[in-house]
Amino acid sequence: MRFRRLATATVSAALAVLLAACGSSTKTVDAKSSNPAGSNVGALVGVTMPTKSSERWIHDGDNLKSALEKLGYKVDLQYAENDIPTQVNQIEDQITKGAKLLIVASIDGTAITTQLQEAADKHIPVIAYDRLIRNSPNVSYYATFDNYKVGVEQATELLVGLGLKKEDGSSGSAKGPFNVELFAGSPDDNNATFFYNGAMATLKPYIDNKTLVVKSGETDFKTVAILRWDPATAQKRMEDLITKTYSSGAKVQGVLSPYDGLSIGILSALKSAGYGTAGQPYPVVTGQDAELASVKSIIAGEQYATVYKDTRQLAAVTAQMADAVLKGTTPQVNNTTDYNNGVKVVPSFLLQPVAVYKDNYQKTLVDTGYYTAAQLQ
Repeated sequence: MRFRRLATATVSAALAVLLAACGSSTKTVDAKSSNPAGSNVGALVGVTMPTKSSERWIHDGDNLKSALEKLGYKVDLQYAENDIPTQVNQIEDQITKGAKLLIVASIDGTAITTQLQEAADKHIPVIAYDRLIRNSPNVSYYATFDNYKVGVEQATELLVGLGLKKEDGSSGSAKGPFNVELFAGSPDDNNATFFYNGAMATLKPYIDNKTLVVKSGETDFKTVAILRWDPATAQKRMEDLITKTYSSGAKVQGVLSPYDGLSIGILSALKSAGYGTAGQPYPVVTGQDAELASVKSIIAGEQYATVYKDTRQLAAVTAQMADAVLKGTTPQVNNTTDYNNGVKVVPSFLLQPVAVYKDNYQKTLVDTGYYTAAQLQ
């Protein structure tokens, strides 16, 4: 797609604009969520991440901590291992420790409203990181990727893999019909809905004209969603689909997977059912986050593609956003319409995702320093 070729340049340009804007802004933020300019030098920033079981969150935490420390702040970085009460306690503890700002990648975007009110009562601003915090007025800003476009990219990867489209966006030569199955992310993660909506908007014309056939009939978000993005749950669902829907000899030819961890579980189920052999190749399986195991899988010809989100850039954006707020100025945002958390539209900065295939992983991931060639061997 043309977007794919331009995405990296677009992200870099947007990031440059953000950094420049944060350095020059002189607007004052809401007094409820700010402190006098100069009083936050070396302040403590609380950062809470969902889990270390996903490789990407480790990178997020490390990159964000490093970026904030380079700006002169102290950082309390916590991981909750996908346990909501643990994350609640971590946020409360950071408030007690005197954190001047909180950055939260929530496990459940609706489960921390009480803690956010405690923060607001102490004039502590909150930045939602990657996942939107819902049902609270006490979210100052949101830093993330264009999550709807992530879904569009995932669906496009599926179409490219099936031969219905080419990577440049033009039509492919394949005609179908193709049997596909759909997976979605965790229903308590606001991003999962954006991913799925973007993907389904792209796939719907092909489903409507029977070029793509969801043989199981399972297309409702709630039915296909995988709680907590759990790979074992995705593997079990894929096993059940194979048993119930494909036992008569039909083959699944494509799987929309919204996350690399789920993709690994899905591929494991497919391999156990005989896929991945010379006479029965793997279906086209998508993913997200460019996790090391999945990039290796793409290189090996197993997983077909993933969506890359450069966590280094997200950390830089968020750190500059935090720095601006703590200095009493207004951070740069590029979206003030799309991210309504149920109480308010949260001003947001969106970065752009990039599709990764076997033919461009070197340029996208290795040449940019995200991985070394040795890591991918």
